[in-house]
Amino acid sequence: MIRGFPVPLGSLGRPLESEEQIATTAPTPFIHNLNPIMQPAPELSEFTCPPRMNHGSEGREILLRANHFQIRMPRGHIHHYDVSIVPDKCPRRVNREIIETMVQVDTKKLFIGQKPVFDGRKNMYTRDPLPIGRDKIELEVTLPGEGKDRVFNTSLKWVAQVSLYALEEALEGRTRSIPLDAIQALDVVMRHMPSMMYTPVGRSFFSQPEGYYHPLGGGREVWFGFHQSVRPSQWKMMLNIDVSATAFYKAQPVIEFMCEVLDVKEISEQKRPLTDSQRVKFTKEIKGLKIEITHCGQMKRKYRVCNVTRRPAQTQTFPLQLESGQTVECTVAKYFLDKHRKRLLYPHLPCLQVGQEHRHTYLPLEVCNVVRGQRCIKKLTDMQTSTMIKATARSAPDREKEINNLVHKVNFNEDPYMQEFGISINSTMTEVKGRVLPPPKIQYGGRSGFQTKQQAIPNQGVWDMRGKEFHTGVEIRTWAIACFAPQRTCREEALRNFTAQLQKISSDAGMPILGQPVFCKYATGPEQVEPMFRYLKNQWQELQLVVVVLPGKTPVYAEVKRVGDTVLGMATQCVQAKNVNKTSPQTLSNLCLKINVKLGGVNNILVPSIRPRVFNEPVIFLGADVTHPPAGDNKKPSIAALVGSMDAHPSRYAATVRVQHHRQDIIQDLGNMVKELLVQFYKATRFKPSRIVFYRDGVSEGQFMPVLQHELRAVRHACMMLEVGYQPGITFIVVQKRHHTRLFCADKREQIGRSGNIPAGTTVDVGITHPTEFDFFLCSHAGIQGTSRPSHYHVLWDDNHFTADELQQLTYQLCHTYVRCTRSVSIPAPAYYAHLVAFRARYHLVEKEHDSSKYSPGYSEEGASEYGEGSHLSGSSEDRTPASMARAVQVHQDAGRVMYFA
Repeated sequence: MIRGFPVPLGSLGRPLESEEQIATTAPTPFIHNLNPIMQPAPELSEFTCPPRMNHGSEGREILLRANHFQIRMPRGHIHHYDVSIVPDKCPRRVNREIIETMVQVDTKKLFIGQKPVFDGRKNMYTRDPLPIGRDKIELEVTLPGEGKDRVFNTSLKWVAQVSLYALEEALEGRTRSIPLDAIQALDVVMRHMPSMMYTPVGRSFFSQPEGYYHPLGGGREVWFGFHQSVRPSQWKMMLNIDVSATAFYKAQPVIEFMCEVLDVKEISEQKRPLTDSQRVKFTKEIKGLKIEITHCGQMKRKYRVCNVTRRPAQTQTFPLQLESGQTVECTVAKYFLDKHRKRLLYPHLPCLQVGQEHRHTYLPLEVCNVVRGQRCIKKLTDMQTSTMIKATARSAPDREKEINNLVHKVNFNEDPYMQEFGISINSTMTEVKGRVLPPPKIQYGGRSGFQTKQQAIPNQGVWDMRGKEFHTGVEIRTWAIACFAPQRTCREEALRNFTAQLQKISSDAGMPILGQPVFCKYATGPEQVEPMFRYLKNQWQELQLVVVVLPGKTPVYAEVKRVGDTVLGMATQCVQAKNVNKTSPQTLSNLCLKINVKLGGVNNILVPSIRPRVFNEPVIFLGADVTHPPAGDNKKPSIAALVGSMDAHPSRYAATVRVQHHRQDIIQDLGNMVKELLVQFYKATRFKPSRIVFYRDGVSEGQFMPVLQHELRAVRHACMMLEVGYQPGITFIVVQKRHHTRLFCADKREQIGRSGNIPAGTTVDVGITHPTEFDFFLCSHAGIQGTSRPSHYHVLWDDNHFTADELQQLTYQLCHTYVRCTRSVSIPAPAYYAHLVAFRARYHLVEKEHDSSKYSPGYSEEGASEYGEGSHLSGSSEDRTPASMARAVQVHQDAGRVMYFA
């Protein structure tokens, strides 16, 4: 029994002394009412974010600079007009050209010298009202086109007057709600000019490489640019500016693009038609890209690729209509010879099918170029990701310098559109006061026979476990090794040495692995995993662990986890063959951290005496995350994961996971998931939580309210389903890492390590945070490479009335409870675990047939296969049903009792 909660009945605040006392004073169990008397759910309007109660004061002060630049804005109003353009399917770039042409021509003298701004879709803003009153006005705009001019019908209609005064009131804290219409208007004004000069991608702007070249391979390269967003903060509006980088497709002949994708050094090497696997690989990369033709002189017409033909240009035919009206089948190669007098150099290569599929427009690869400025949304390979990180990682001082250079280069205050609206920005970074929170003490177990509990004190987010034992170490008596690396690359001698070294380290850590493995065999493919594991489970009922040696990337990983976690409920620990051949104490120690918790042990706990006040009563910490399939995938489901703490430390967690609709952000079945974990918590501790602290990852600002309305209601409903009147206090906190706020030390002497980052524990809740709501930035980890990204925490609901200090300290302490390393991590452990659970569920969905063409690349860890993102879609369509996918991610009850996802 893991204790640590005080008694919730009668003697609040006094810890229980013994198991017997728990038995006699345990609260009444949850009443499983089938038809609970539901209290009326609060109206939607009741769910509003709580105001900031106070600012934090804990920790030592540190002076910082943030990449937020103060905006000086005028008073008065901005006028908002709705724009309608027919045809309405044009890209934003074309829409901007249309409006720009309309303003320049201005036959009706509408704008009278004004410079309107436009968002590329529907919204136009002007400083003064246009002379059209409330009427709708229609105009015809002509753009010169390739071959013939294009005509667009454009209409304008007044929508509203946007008050900048109302925005000022909100920033100064005199009104609670922020007028989003005013923020949107400012944003459009400040993005108008950059949108015309650069290639916009989301909230960032990119320009083609000048003075640098970072190829990624596979026809991709790195482009640098900048992120820009308007943010309300205390007393003022801020412009958040950051340097950013992303992958673009190289502008080059399609022939060269194909060679890069297929790893062919020279086109002369490709003397034969493409094989099926080459064609599939090439199609996957080029499908959806825009190409331009080179065989019609100056007319470089652009098309989008919809497919690659199976047949080469010399045999690929299409119906050609002759002048006589007769239709004949003609090959692409013959057509180009007859019509364009062009004998193809590579008639044995396939053609691109472009435009609409039913139109049968085929182009030989050699007359096509990849159009410049196309962002790559497909997932990068591991190699490309590594190259990207090397090309873009900047130490904090370097990044600060780059941002300052960028602000001077872009020269916002010379922007004629900003001048038109009377807006300017301060070109120096905002100075803010931060605080460095003290780290918690970490408690380990005592040496056998001694009563002293050993403690570790983190230094810069890191501590050492050497000479310490796990708080609760598991004794491993029966274990096995399965080696899926071939014997020639991982010899028996290496396995023996690895076993001996692992036993030494594990014994020192207080998790003794006793004796030799009961089984140690070589195996080959994924199809051998299930039969072998079934044999092991039947042969040794007491088997505790299977150590699986993997030969680098392999589909075996997904199968090991599927069988171990969901089919048989066996603890598995994968290790790379290279780490078996060359052992290091660090790697072995990390393996022990994972093995101990997978077998139900506790690695370490927070020293109880220094935990925040919230621990005075039973509390459950929940972490939730939703992971979506990679960009470009439009079929695979999203996966929602929820974890909950199962003891008072908190160190042990249980998990529950669901498959839900593709790209659905809200957790659909949250009520049942929470109910499941509350029941497990009660079984594990014999207490009902008085408080629920919910850390929710994976929510963007635009989704705050929809997520809060649905998910807070679901948590409340889960409590009511368990017992009428059971209403624990709920605190709902969104954790965000995908933002562009960066913090830099104002004093060089405060910079930490080679990367010059801010110290672990740096927190900021003034200057750059929300004008009225409860949010803060906390950088809880030590930045090793590049510039640290502080996590942003926004409290959407708080029944527990946390003070700023309490919540900041609690959050920082939870970042020290992550079991897989002896470091403080960048987000609280429950949120991190939810991410691991969702990620593991992706592997559970990978199908059993291991035909590599059916897997799409995924993130890899400890030998995880590059095929990790595939869904469990075998030949039959039944495996694609929601019910079968739901079954596939359901973990075995034995695995569910421990932290299988560690």
